This record gives sequence, structure tokens and C-alpha cells, in this order.
Amino acid sequence: MKSSGVTSVLLLALVLGSPSAAEAQAFTIAEAPGSPSQPDRPTEPRVPPLPEAEWGAEQRQLVERYVPGGNAADAGNALRTLMRVPALADRVFPFMGYLVSESTLRARHRAILHLRTAWLTQSGSLWATHASRAAESGLTAAEVRRVAEGPRAGWSDFEAVLLAFVDEFFRNASITDRTWASLSRQYDLHNLVDAVVTVAEATSQSILFNSLGIQPDDGAAARIPTDVPYRLEVPNRDPPLASPRIEPVEGEGLRVSRTFARHPDMTRARGTNPAYVLNPERSRLTPHDRELLILRTGWNAQAVYEWAKHVGSVGRARDHGLEPLWIAQGKDASGWSAYERDLIDAADEMYRDAMISDQTWASLSQRYDTHQMMSVAATAARYRMVSMSLNALGVQPLPDDELFPSFEGR
Repeated sequence: MKSSGVTSVLLLALVLGSPSAAEAQAFTIAEAPGSPSQPDRPTEPRVPPLPEAEWGAEQRQLVERYVPGGNAADAGNALRTLMRVPALADRVFPFMGYLVSESTLRARHRAILHLRTAWLTQSGSLWATHASRAAESGLTAAEVRRVAEGPRAGWSDFEAVLLAFVDEFFRNASITDRTWASLSRQYDLHNLVDAVVTVAEATSQSILFNSLGIQPDDGAAARIPTDVPYRLEVPNRDPPLASPRIEPVEGEGLRVSRTFARHPDMTRARGTNPAYVLNPERSRLTPHDRELLILRTGWNAQAVYEWAKHVGSVGRARDHGLEPLWIAQGKDASGWSAYERDLIDAADEMYRDAMISDQTWASLSQRYDTHQMMSVAATAARYRMVSMSLNALGVQPLPDDELFPSFEGR
């Protein structure tokens, strides 16, 4: 199954409209993240950092905004790469800053969550950044290495819980009641939300950085360990939550927004700048292509609220020529074009491997320019973060929302 990147989750016959049963397809879902056989990460940038000689006013404003002291020489590879699309950099960096230095979590806990996520996603860039700063958060060099070794490497009881939480959340895109209860023994509501969005956002950043081939900064001495075996042992997923873990505030608007509103400081940081993915003028992806990536990501993560809203009122998939049933069936559903199959491959690979493969990148690059390729990666990466957060917080669909495709006896 590794070669196809998907596993059948429902062996069933579903008739598309009125075709014959011979044309029926099976639902497929990408293989779970965290396979011991991790694919090699690019050792050279797929999207090179923008040289200072090519910076314009927008790029210099980004440096002033996100580099301490505004010194161009201190702008790292991540910023120099994302500044090729300034609106994307402006969407990523404010929330990154909040989660690294302003959230309600202890600095040590923030560092552990970021480093373990960087290890699981095998993001050399993210690992180098956070490992190089780990001493400021109270982690020794030996403890940084033990983060890679995992929750059984001699941690305190609660820090072992934190590491196990990251493992489970990354693999399952959800959190068991038992793990939630263990976190709740020390964390209040704001802590819990910050822990969830820290891991979800770090996963998103890793997918984006891995796919763009962003390399560790030259000045970051720490490098991701290559001699620590990749291990991931997690419990099976619980059934989907039937009620919210955090109740949304009363009022108008989407339940996800009203759930995040329980943590106003995090919500302000998350929404500092205008949307990127959902704005076709900024992303330069058609709504059809965007919604295909979002829905396949939501399906892989089994995020029913995300699915419902992007089939329905937010994404309006059918208005853009998409059949949701085909998305659940995957790239082998009849009717896809070659490039649509490439988009499904990209979504599946980013879910399973935390990056787009060389083959799929090359194939999509024949259709999309650099800006659009960055948007393909950013779209699946962002909605991996969204789907994980929705599942963990238990955001519930409305009674009249269209849920996952079903069949009698599912």
C-alpha cells in the first residue's frame, strides 16, 4: 500500500448517480502519518530564498516587522522564502510568534511541543530553529536529544504526557479522552487550547517548510539527529466526539470561530492579518483547486466539521465543479483529470509524509507557477492544522450539515 499512499477504509460499492455497479469505487484514506520509513527531505530548496538584491518595499517591510532589530542579515531562510509571496509570510509569521513566545504555556513546554513535532515531521528547518533556542527555555542539550527519543526517555510524568500527546495528535489528528484528561490535570482551558494549536500549527509549518525545501539557517548550529530511531507508538483513535470539549461562545458566526473565541489572545494572534488560503487573489489558486485540497485533507484527517463546511456554506464544493463523493474515493474515482489526481496525491502525501513528493512536485509544477505551488503547499498545510484543532476541541457540525458520504450499514 505504500506505493499508492492510500489505504481502503470502506470496501463498498457506491454508485455515482446512475452508473452501473461496475463503476463503483471504494473510499480511500491516506496512510496514517508517522511511518518508520520516512522519505528523504529535500537537501536543496525547491523554492530558493529571495536574494536581498531582489527585495522590494514589501519584502523590506516584512523584515522590519518580523526580524528583531530589522536587520536584513538576520532574516532566516523561512522568511526569505515566504517573502516571495508577502501575503503568505504575513499570514504565517504573526501566529508563529505568538506560539513561540506569547502563549499561556511555560517556555519549556512550548519548546518540547515544537521540537517533538519537528522530529515527527522530520523538519530539519524547524528542528534547527527550536533546538538552537532550547537553552533559553530551560532545556539542556541532552534533553533536546531526548525529545527525539520520545516520551519514554526519562521525562517527568507530565512531560512524558506532553510528548505522548504530540505523538498521538500527529498520528491520529485527534486526542483520546484519556490523554485530554491527563493534560487537564495541569492545564486550564487556555493552556489546553494553546497546546492543541501549538502542535497543529507546528505540523502545518513543517508541511509547508518541507514541501518548499526550506533549509536550516546557516547560523543554527543544531541539526536534527540522524542516529535516533524513528518510533511512534500511540493508542487507537477514540470514536469521533459527539459533543464539544470546549463549548463555543454564544452568538452569530461559525462554531469554530466561536470555539476559538474562548481564548481571545490566541484568536487575535491567529487572525492578525487577512486570510490567504480562502482569498483567490492572494493564493492565485482557483476555488476548485483550493477546495479539492481542503476537502481531501479534511477527509484524511476525518474532520467532519471541516468537511461539512467546505462541502457546504464556506467552500461550496459543488458550485466549483467538485463531487464530494469522488474526493472520499480518492484519485482512482472515475472522472478526475490528470492534474486533479496530482492534487489528490499532493494532499495525501502532505498528510502521510509531511511533504509533497519530488514526483508530484514536478508534475504540478508543469501547471502552476512558483506562487501557486507555494499556495498548494500552504493550503493543505493550513487545513491540516484546522482539521487537527477541530477534532481535538470537538467542534460539532450543525444538524442540517452534510456529513461524510455514507451507505447503509457503515
